[in-house]
Amino acid sequence: MKILLLGEYSRLHNSLREGLTQLGHQVVIVSTGDGFKGYDADYKITPKVFRSPLLRKLRSLVFRITKIDLERTELGLLFWRLIPELKGFDHVQLINSDALETHGWLARRILDKICKQNGSLSLLICGDEPPVVSYSLTNSLKYSILTPYLNNKSLKNLFYYTLKYNCATHWDLFRFIIQRARCIITSDLDYEIPMKAQGYSTTFIPNPINTDAIHYITNPLIDKVIVFLGINRNSYYKKGINYFEDALEIVKKTHAHKVEILVTENIPYKEYITLYDKAHILLDQVYAYDQGYNALEAMAKGKVVFTGAEAEFTEHYNITAPVNINAVPDAEAIARELIFLIDNPEEINAMGKRARAFIELQHHYVKVAEQYLDCWLK
Repeated sequence: MKILLLGEYSRLHNSLREGLTQLGHQVVIVSTGDGFKGYDADYKITPKVFRSPLLRKLRSLVFRITKIDLERTELGLLFWRLIPELKGFDHVQLINSDALETHGWLARRILDKICKQNGSLSLLICGDEPPVVSYSLTNSLKYSILTPYLNNKSLKNLFYYTLKYNCATHWDLFRFIIQRARCIITSDLDYEIPMKAQGYSTTFIPNPINTDAIHYITNPLIDKVIVFLGINRNSYYKKGINYFEDALEIVKKTHAHKVEILVTENIPYKEYITLYDKAHILLDQVYAYDQGYNALEAMAKGKVVFTGAEAEFTEHYNITAPVNINAVPDAEAIARELIFLIDNPEEINAMGKRARAFIELQHHYVKVAEQYLDCWLK
């Protein structure tokens, strides 16, 4: 098959391509690289017009007055120019309903042309989407990425990117896509649960992790346990980073002599993925039921990851011995888990081995690619 993957978050489409390529398929990725993360793409849509300080101010002024983001206009025009190259594919997959990162009306025109000159279409739900955000706003879940906002509405501006998915323009685009999509795929339980709760017909396929490229790392515990925290300011509250920071302050009061803490902020993916190699523990996110991409890649390296691991996750995968730590919105609870691991380093190695085995069993990139093919072709 000849497959077109539009958009990229967390390197998901790149790993899927690696699995599909192993199975003999031809794959092309088009994306912006997801901002500062800089993920690879065959066609990278890079906005350039508004890079200068003067034009950034103009963009900001226009947005404040009209709510029109001129950079999204530029991205749409760049995609439009690329349309003649994007034809003859057997299947097209969008990583998100906003995969083109442009205005809804322009995205619909571009996608209409892409659909007409290619085969079937699928939509991947692996991040913010209108139904996911809408359901989270009902506060029906134990918690979600919108819990901080629901508890403190003064944080509204910090949740602009997520909340915009509940506006009419994003809903219109979402409906436009699902009317044309052969299937809707969810990448983890944080999206599968709200989609199913609202009656959507979805296919749950775990994230693909290239376990041939990502190797298990044995880090001997000699003097100190190394804890890594990578901060993305854009998702600081969504991921509950404040709880991790508070937990680390608690740990340092009693175990400073036993722990080394590494903190980074807003760094490109290729740098980020190697910075935590020497760490034993990685702090990923709080408001989750399942693991996101960064957590899975760290688990593949044998790290103990504090992330989503709720009962829904352990039941779905029939987990009998922990493969990670369920991070809850409670700094003292997180600190207790950290202190236990610091005082019992043998459990770090044992859990790291279980984590690697879990990834190989449930997230192997070729096995996952086969599941995507089955879904697309059924």
